[in-house]
Amino acid sequence: MLDIKLVRERSEFVKERLATRGAGDEQRIDEVLALDESRRTKLAEAEKLKAQRNAASKEIGALMGQKKIAEAEVRKAEVRTIGDRISVLDREVAEAEAGRDDVLLRIPNLPNASVPLGKSAEDNPVIRTFGERPGFAFTPKSHVEICESLKLIDFARGAKLSGSGFLLYMGWGARLERALIQYMLDLHTREHGYLEVSPPFVVGQHCMQGVGQLPKFADQAYAVREGLDDSTLGKLYLIPTAEAPVANIHREEILAAEQLPVRYVAYSPCFRAEAGAAGVGTRGMIRVHQFDKVELIKIVRPEDGYGELEALVGNAERILQSLGLHYRVIALCTGDMGFASAKTYDIELWSPGQGTWLEVSSCSNCEDFQARRMNLRYKDAEGHNRFPHILNGSGTALARLFVALVETGQQADGSVRIPEALRPYVGTDVIPGPVR
Repeated sequence: MLDIKLVRERSEFVKERLATRGAGDEQRIDEVLALDESRRTKLAEAEKLKAQRNAASKEIGALMGQKKIAEAEVRKAEVRTIGDRISVLDREVAEAEAGRDDVLLRIPNLPNASVPLGKSAEDNPVIRTFGERPGFAFTPKSHVEICESLKLIDFARGAKLSGSGFLLYMGWGARLERALIQYMLDLHTREHGYLEVSPPFVVGQHCMQGVGQLPKFADQAYAVREGLDDSTLGKLYLIPTAEAPVANIHREEILAAEQLPVRYVAYSPCFRAEAGAAGVGTRGMIRVHQFDKVELIKIVRPEDGYGELEALVGNAERILQSLGLHYRVIALCTGDMGFASAKTYDIELWSPGQGTWLEVSSCSNCEDFQARRMNLRYKDAEGHNRFPHILNGSGTALARLFVALVETGQQADGSVRIPEALRPYVGTDVIPGPVR
């Protein structure tokens, strides 16, 4: 959520930064200001009347002590009238505040000044590239062909179980998926200093709101109903990413300065209802309703936010480097950033079978946008309560990592070579080719 003080005092700046996103959200700032002004005006009137009521109450007490009953009754009637007006104003203040905050909850974060200007993904600059595109002495197959040939994934039965967009990993495929998760968790905890947590996979509405998933993206989430009780629908949600529970771990808390930085890593399945809008019905693993991910979360001092973002990207890159995969890092332009982000880097893997780049990690600094929504603060060296920066990053996501790995490791005989670093986890150097 944007800082209302910033919106009041620098409204033109806020509008200018929002305008760079190209979504028209800057037009809602005047609505926020009008509701805020209404709230402040009514609040000032209510406070003035409350002071008058307090003074009148003291006067009534004095009149009663002097046995001036008639005068006291007149003043009591005046106090009741004042009280009725205060009740109306208090209700109107609450309504204006609720309306203002509802609008604020739907307005995205301000892009940081360092974010490149642009309208779409075509305007995202490439920051760096690692490795070379793998060469093959044969025409590389797609992951669908490989997975079906080696029986790594049963696409048809996955769809039979849950519908299109759900995967059934089998045999070596299930082992490879599990190995990738374990490998990433081990690397981030042992080499990068993250604390592993295992969060719930269902969270309350407040957690979804805290990270910016709600109310903006309510139509893209899997809401849960408890049994047959329709009144419970939407109180809980399947998590779209481990960011939802993990970033909220310290919500409503005031952390001590020495507790920062906080660095968490978590595995979770991720549930995305919106995938269907992008052609999830086509066969394969590129867009699915459920996928696994290892998520990285940082809570840091504002002055450390952007140094920690660069380190976060490096942590995700380390996974891909250790697996010998060809990737590139791009900076998202203002028109392509996520709702809660102030600055984002995406990491894209080269997919030989698709002949294109696949995003496997998105690393963002949300600055204090999420911390305000969840009322998470820390006490600085001077004893002041401040909002920290919250960062999130995929470290990394599957199933696209799975796709790039099997397509890159495919051999002429149909087998798939496993990267050396992953072999102890998978238990083999090569997933054997199909029996002929």
